[in-house]
Amino acid sequence: MKTRVAIIGGGPSGLLLSQLLHLRGIDSIVLERQTKEHVLGRIRAGVLEQGLVKLLEQAGCADRLHAEGYVHDGTLISYDNSMFRIDFTEHTGTPVIVYGQTEVTRDLYAARDAAGGHIEFQVEDVVIHGADTDAPHVTYTSQGQQHRIDCDFIAGCDGFHGVSRQSIPLTVRREYEKIYPFGWLGILSQTPPVAEELIYANSPRGFALCSMRNENLSRYYIQCALSDKPEDWSDEDFWQELKRRIPADQAEKLVTGPSIEKSIAPLRSFVTEPMRWGRLFLCGDAAHIVPPTGAKGLNTAASDVHYLYQGLCDYYENDSTAGIDSYSEKALARIWKAERFSWWFSSLMHRYPDQSEFDLKMQLAELEFLRTNKSAQQAMAENYVGLPY
Repeated sequence: MKTRVAIIGGGPSGLLLSQLLHLRGIDSIVLERQTKEHVLGRIRAGVLEQGLVKLLEQAGCADRLHAEGYVHDGTLISYDNSMFRIDFTEHTGTPVIVYGQTEVTRDLYAARDAAGGHIEFQVEDVVIHGADTDAPHVTYTSQGQQHRIDCDFIAGCDGFHGVSRQSIPLTVRREYEKIYPFGWLGILSQTPPVAEELIYANSPRGFALCSMRNENLSRYYIQCALSDKPEDWSDEDFWQELKRRIPADQAEKLVTGPSIEKSIAPLRSFVTEPMRWGRLFLCGDAAHIVPPTGAKGLNTAASDVHYLYQGLCDYYENDSTAGIDSYSEKALARIWKAERFSWWFSSLMHRYPDQSEFDLKMQLAELEFLRTNKSAQQAMAENYVGLPY
């Protein structure tokens, strides 16, 4: 087989890139290790920056998002049994949209199917060859048979554990990482959300987040030990602990119910540099990971797609390599700002095992400053709704 762009990874970033390229007449083949059903079964964040929304509009995949998504003009932050609001539209003129990543992925699959997009599922033994040459190719196994794709470029959208980043020699790439000493225990429940906007809670017992997918589907998280397992927590234990970590008036109106999904996610900050090696380009989790605090994971992947898509269009339409040559530099400049915000917000809202009394006082002072200072609120709002591409 031959294509212009081989895309490794059939999650939202790979699908979005494929659909955008298709609309500009640039063909691609997407390789996905899992089944389509497995990809659509992943539970992920659902806060979309306007940059991602605009990309989905460009891709022709935003109709359901606009019909069913929830526009959020702000977010709530609680501590010491009190709560204040950061007003996004007041400070930036821009909201975010709450719309689940699963639904984004579903819309993108529908668009690729309608366009006759070439997606290979359940592929194994993916190997990238000649990425540092002018003639790269990808081999993989499907249903016991080996296949080869010759291509102009390779987009590695296959996540942290994928083959793409590992294909860049250690002599070329440098990795930066911070492992956080706690995880998030999350549950999904068919219950109405406790508030109309997200609540980020700083509590002496640990962080909590009250989020939602729609008016009858809520997503809640509590900070937990890395040694915990989902089965260690009964639904009742989870609800009681969540109530202890949010303001009493919110806890009183919290509607509880059976969990339909329960999982624990570790937190890490991670960046690899560069994000390009020859004709191989890394996108999303293949190149960087942020803590979920602030919901930057999918949104940072979207900014990568934006820069790569623009660069590839420049190459094919204008015979210019300027866009692809500057891809890594542009993407990383924005990524590190998103990493900073996620690190700062995580540091502000969580309890750390080694925090001293002084550290706790500083955390409280930072929260008080954010509550009372308009400039601090504007800075947070600008980062939360997403810095410009």
